[in-house]
Amino acid sequence: ARLLTVDAYEIDLDLSGAQEGGTYRSVTTVRFDSAEAGAETFVDMVAPAVHEAVLNGEALDVAAVFRDSRIALAGLREGANELKVVADCAYTNTGEGLHRFVDPVDEQAYLYTQFEVPDARRVFASFEQPDLKATFQFTVK
Repeated sequence: ARLLTVDAYEIDLDLSGAQEGGTYRSVTTVRFDSAEAGAETFVDMVAPAVHEAVLNGEALDVAAVFRDSRIALAGLREGANELKVVADCAYTNTGEGLHRFVDPVDEQAYLYTQFEVPDARRVFASFEQPDLKATFQFTVK
């Protein structure tokens, strides 16, 4: 929290394929401030595939920056920064992240989440630090 202040998350989830299962598209835009120009940090993201990461309008090489459930962020601006992450996230059946259950009676898929701190990163890119407070706006399709 010494380095960052997070202002807001905008999360767009495309759950239109929930009946089929597999993965869903997650697009996260996070606006945050850095106390230091040129600083480095990371954002947490647990996903089978990250397709795009754009920091302050510049595309990052996803193959180079996405490792071990983290996206490395280098060269932060002092003050306002914006990160956009486009990923395919996986439904789970363990209660972690976005849990998907198919009811055997009506054969419909049902989704739920508890969004506990370590599990939210399975649904959207986030700074997984409880002291970094922000507003959240979700759009769900």
